[in-house]
Amino acid sequence: MITKSRLILLTLALLPIGCDTKSKPTPENYIHTLNMYFADRSECLLPDTRFPLATSDPAETKRMDTLVAAQLLTVTHEPAIHISRYVPTTLGERSAPHFCYGHRNVTAIDTSTPLTPTNGFNQTQVTYHYSMKDVPIWAKTPAVQQAFPDMAAKTMGSTADKATLAQTRVGFQVPD
Repeated sequence: MITKSRLILLTLALLPIGCDTKSKPTPENYIHTLNMYFADRSECLLPDTRFPLATSDPAETKRMDTLVAAQLLTVTHEPAIHISRYVPTTLGERSAPHFCYGHRNVTAIDTSTPLTPTNGFNQTQVTYHYSMKDVPIWAKTPAVQQAFPDMAAKTMGSTADKATLAQTRVGFQVPD
């Protein structure tokens, strides 16, 4: 026969099995989900670029020349047709063709919306702050940061952004 005190102890022992804390809408779970998502998704300067790159655009030439100064690219000029042709150096081949400069590390959740059913999942919109991790030295140089202001803003400190998170039985995920 089960006594009342044994029944209470058994109920308390089994209670955590019924609740998955990873699925609770908490800032800690949102941060964990976003950091797992961003761990293998790097931010890149040139996400759609292929080398060799030929350009006659003066603004593009000026930006690419900062990567030449950082020893990531070499340039040859073809004055007859007003084109500069860029190819990665041996050092630059490690980062080419996209020249990724790190990945996001979420540090805080600023706001989140209440969970709302969308496409079969409860979803929330979160606003978060992040800093960049694993930023290479070349991305920290003043000339490269001046030529690529979006990258500079992301790598200089804490930056804010938004994301959608979907609640699942095993936690949250970023819908693709």
